[in-house]
Amino acid sequence: MFFLYAKAIHIIFVICWMAGLFYMVRLFIYHTEAKQRLDAEYRLLHNQFVMMEKKLWWVITTPSMYLAVLAGLAMLYDTPALLHAPWMHVKLTFVLGLLVYHFICQRIMGKLTRNESNWTSIKLRLWNELATLLLFAIVFTVVLKSAINWIYGVFGLMVFAVMLMLAVKLYKRFREKRT
Repeated sequence: MFFLYAKAIHIIFVICWMAGLFYMVRLFIYHTEAKQRLDAEYRLLHNQFVMMEKKLWWVITTPSMYLAVLAGLAMLYDTPALLHAPWMHVKLTFVLGLLVYHFICQRIMGKLTRNESNWTSIKLRLWNELATLLLFAIVFTVVLKSAINWIYGVFGLMVFAVMLMLAVKLYKRFREKRT
């Protein structure tokens, strides 16, 4: 019964964590694009974005990450046999990638706060898609739990990544034509 409660908590906070990461990078994009405004307008927007980013990061995103990880560790503690499953090693590798992504986002937030970021909005859009790819990889790995299905999943993930990159480039062209 403990495992099921830990699993439910894990799923809830993974959802919260991912929502926070997705929205955070979207705020980074808007924050970066605000630099194209007049100086007085940018200063107002910059202060607003800094406040929004800090609240989202420290009130929702980071606590959700810690709670998702703690609930995941609780499940592994309750059922240590999971650590012997090959799919769990793959999942934990992707989770490690997501943790690295999380802390890189934190560094980007700090640079934006200090007006030191050199990320363009297009680079941030592509960066945002990396979280999507990691989420897909983790979910498919957990659901399929099979090495051969995982290979198909990776191939599908690559196709999905190419489609996302093309979509970002098409969106950029669309935006450029509108202005």
